[in-house]
Amino acid sequence: MATGASTVNLAVILIDARKGVLVQTRRHSRIVAMMGIQHVVLAVNKMDLVGFEAATFDAIVADYRTFAADLGFASLQVIPLSGLTGDNVLVPSPNMPWYSGPTLMQYLNTVDTRSTRPQGAFRMPVQWVNRPNLDFRGFCGRIAAGTLHPGDAVRVLPSGVQTQVKAVLLGFDTVAAADAGDAVTITLADEVDASRGDVLVAADAPPEVADQFEAKLLWMSEHALAPGRQYLMKHACKEVTATITAIKYREDVNTGAHLAAKMLGLNEIAVVNLSTSAPLVFEPYAVNQTLGGFILVDKLTFETVGAGMIEFALRRANNIHWQALEINKATRAAQKHQTPRCIWFTGLSGSGKSTLANLLDKRLFAEGRHTYILDGDNVRHGLNRNLGFTEADRVENIRRVAEVARLMVDAGLIVLVSFISPFAAERAMARSLFESGEFIEVFVDTPFDECARRDVKGLYAKALRGELKNFTGLDSPYEAPTHPEVRLLAAQKTSEVCVDELLQTLR
Repeated sequence: MATGASTVNLAVILIDARKGVLVQTRRHSRIVAMMGIQHVVLAVNKMDLVGFEAATFDAIVADYRTFAADLGFASLQVIPLSGLTGDNVLVPSPNMPWYSGPTLMQYLNTVDTRSTRPQGAFRMPVQWVNRPNLDFRGFCGRIAAGTLHPGDAVRVLPSGVQTQVKAVLLGFDTVAAADAGDAVTITLADEVDASRGDVLVAADAPPEVADQFEAKLLWMSEHALAPGRQYLMKHACKEVTATITAIKYREDVNTGAHLAAKMLGLNEIAVVNLSTSAPLVFEPYAVNQTLGGFILVDKLTFETVGAGMIEFALRRANNIHWQALEINKATRAAQKHQTPRCIWFTGLSGSGKSTLANLLDKRLFAEGRHTYILDGDNVRHGLNRNLGFTEADRVENIRRVAEVARLMVDAGLIVLVSFISPFAAERAMARSLFESGEFIEVFVDTPFDECARRDVKGLYAKALRGELKNFTGLDSPYEAPTHPEVRLLAAQKTSEVCVDELLQTLR
């Protein structure tokens, strides 16, 4: 059922008129809704065995409509049938004059099953890299969304490298455009590093990349799902190892109620959290079925054990614990011939914090200094993977990073911390962990409008459309520093000038 439902636009739900709406009917309907099928035909069969009674048919239809009210079907056509005698299959039935709708085949031949979802920006998972000789390198795959033209700017994810489309080939023919569903070969203007499993996307509208997700999962194995076990996950053209970290709830097949569950059995549907061994380029299944759908495979038997739909990304994981150091700070600093510092960059997303931290790191490294960068995005892939973006999680995020930065300063390093760190109280907490003069707060003062204009990761556009909640500067506050050691006007000066100013302060 799930395999068939994953590739179609319309489903026919068959009901025995003698038995009415059964558990299996409800289960199949929920799978259909889960797979994103918008059009349903309710075929009530064996009407001859109930005397072609309109009352029986009406009762079944009323029962089903009540059950399916929250499943989100765009259309629901109900048809009474008798497969034995062909009533209402090909031609209207004289035995059911009370029914004036189309026959089953009339309806299937005329129904419009085109999706009402927006087309979306260009997306294409790379299935194969074709390089028959040194003069040709083509990226082959099926376009999952959008339209592609020669000259379009595209980005390779997850690496983020940007280039332009040189040519688009359908078979051996060069074409001016290709649409969703077309199997194409794309050549690029630059020699970029991309392989099977990477995704080519529109440069100005990239999807998200993550390794922690909430997803809806249909369990298809007789062996129960237990959180913590590793499975092979096939997502678009990429294969990774995946672990179900938690079952949030199981859906009651009859009522849709959310039930607590520690295990998941055959044919059960649940909402789960899962973690993958490598980042995935994804969009929610409701937006893009190719980048939102996946299957789970048993790594030993290669049995397909589950089919899932990604709903959104998480940042969840276990804490990392550091071992205490025995040699004191002064000894380590003397060995490195430097004064350890914590240089804390704060500012809005896109303000230039990471750019300035990287440039400063290069300058200090060239001078023989011992440095390390703690970047917000990088740390959320490890130590702080289990934290989200609520206010409470942001507070914990900064607490952990501040503790790590303190340990690095204790080791004699100059540590550069690049975090939005939106709340003044948490920045004050971080400062309190260090001795006088060790903590340098650097406010990268870039206006919201300029950050939104840059929008390197496409986050501002999503937040302004209401697709991204708890976004700093929009629906989550940013408390600007009042007395930072350094204030850099990154929108008015070049990065090199800003770093020169910062180095003067440090010296």
